[in-house]
Formats: sequence, structure tokens, C-alpha cells
Amino acid sequence: MSALFQPLTLRGLTLKNRLVVSPMCQYSAHDGFANDWHLVHLGSRAVGGAGLLIQEATAVSPEGRITPEDLGIWKDEHVDFQRRINQFIEAQGSVPGVQLAHAGRKASTYTSWLGHGAVPEAEGGWQVVAPSPVKFADDYPQPVALDAAGIRKVIADFRSAAERSLAAGFKVIEIHAAHGYLLHEFLSPLSNQRTDTYGGSFENRIRLLLEVVAAVRQVLPADYPLFVRISATDWTEGGWTADDSVQLAAWLRDRGVDLIDASSGGNVPRASIPVGPGYQVGFAERIRREVGLATGAVGLITTPAEEIGRAHV
Repeated sequence: MSALFQPLTLRGLTLKNRLVVSPMCQYSAHDGFANDWHLVHLGSRAVGGAGLLIQEATAVSPEGRITPEDLGIWKDEHVDFQRRINQFIEAQGSVPGVQLAHAGRKASTYTSWLGHGAVPEAEGGWQVVAPSPVKFADDYPQPVALDAAGIRKVIADFRSAAERSLAAGFKVIEIHAAHGYLLHEFLSPLSNQRTDTYGGSFENRIRLLLEVVAAVRQVLPADYPLFVRISATDWTEGGWTADDSVQLAAWLRDRGVDLIDASSGGNVPRASIPVGPGYQVGFAERIRREVGLATGAVGLITTPAEEIGRAHV
């Protein structure tokens, strides 16, 4: 148990312990702006003593939001209030991080307590994009496939969001490439049916993520760590696999990624997932063992004993 409360150093950053608050969407923003809700949500967890707090999936563009109520960091005006939150977090001895995200074909949907499925344009919805024009589910929006210009915009949006994140005082950036959102959609052959250099082979399907990583790493100070969150498996035949995740992790390690945050699923609505205590920890364990890269474990970890012996960092 003591390992959970030992410091962890990644590049030039030392966390006081290995307890990390995962990004949890609050669906409480307007036009992407953080407010007092987010200050209290994150600030209270910093007071609780976690070493690192990662802000919820924060959209790199308006069309990258999961719902109209998502946080964003696509314009300079978003920075000031987020800086205020981060200053409070640091005053408690915790480190502020942010998860930069683009929801892809799962964008423009209702917050769960307001409805389900696609938000119509008349209610503030928008056209969604994806690697291929394939819906996530019947009641989700119909995406259009990104063209070359659209792909370049996604990369530039992640880079600009990273620059604003630094201005806001975030010390860790995590790129969201999991849970069926845009970058995961490119990784998985279930959602990526392209025939150009961004589809088909493993090397082509991981290309966009590698380009986003390169763009973000380029603007990060050398002593700031970069995380990537992945879904280690689609839990569906013909989809992304744990073997793919190990191979991808090695490519990411060699391109300046410091930690893989290993989750799973989210790209197929009816996947058969064997949910149980610590059911995703094994993915983090395997990546760490086979790739030699720090990993984060998530998913029904309710006691330290479920994780100790398979320490993930």
C-alpha cells in the first residue's frame, strides 16, 4: 500500500503521491468556459490530497465537444478562469493536468440528464466529423469524413490548445485517444474505413495520433510530461486489440510520451465487456512490462490491494 503514497517523478515534475484524479466530464460549462462549479469540483479534490488532478475532456475546438456543455480551450478567453483553478490546485500541493480531446463522431450529443443521442442544429447541435462516414449508433449524428484540410486543422487545434493549456498553468497534458472519440476512431478498423494514408494498415491508422503527439510535444517544455489515454481494446472482434496497444505504446514512447493511461472500450455501443474489480489493470501492467513505459490504471479499483503487486508506475 505504501507505494501509492510515494512520490513519482516524470521528466522534471515530481508528484507527491501516485493517486491521480481521472478526468471526469461535468457537463457544466457554457461556450466552453469554466466556472465556479469546476473550481469547487477540482479544488475539493486537491484539498483531498491527490498528487495529480486531470481536468475533464477539454475540447480543442467547438466541434470537438461531446455535448454543448463541455469545457473547451479553443480560444484565448478560456484561459483566465482555468488559470485561477490551477493556482488553487497548486496551492494545495497538487499538480494540475488537462485532457485535450476531440469527440469526433460522438460529438454534438445531449448531456445525459437532458436527453440522448444527437442534438439537432436547432438546439445548438453541429456537423460532426470522423475518419469515415459511419455513425457510432443509430441515434447519434451522421459524421462526415475528414479531408486533408480537416486533418491538418485537427492537428493545429491540438497544438493551439496545448499552448493555451501552458498559459493556463497546466503542468501535465494528456491527449485523449480513447473511448471512441476521434483519435481512437482513427486507431480502430471498426470506425476507420479510409483507403488513404490515414487508413488501412496499423501504421496508417496510428498516423494521426502520432502527428498530434508530435505537434503537442513540440510546444511543451522539455521538463513537462506528456500522457496519452488509450482504450487498450475495443472488446470486439475485428477491432483494436491489446497487442495493438503494446505496439502503439512503443511508438509513443519513442516520440516523447511519458505515460500511457490505459482504459478500454467506448468505440462500439454493444461491446461485451467483462466488468469486474480491476478489470483494466492488466492492460496497464502489460504495457509497462513489455514497453518499459509508465502507465496509469483505471476501472473499478476500489482498494489498494486490488492494484498492489501489479504497480502501474
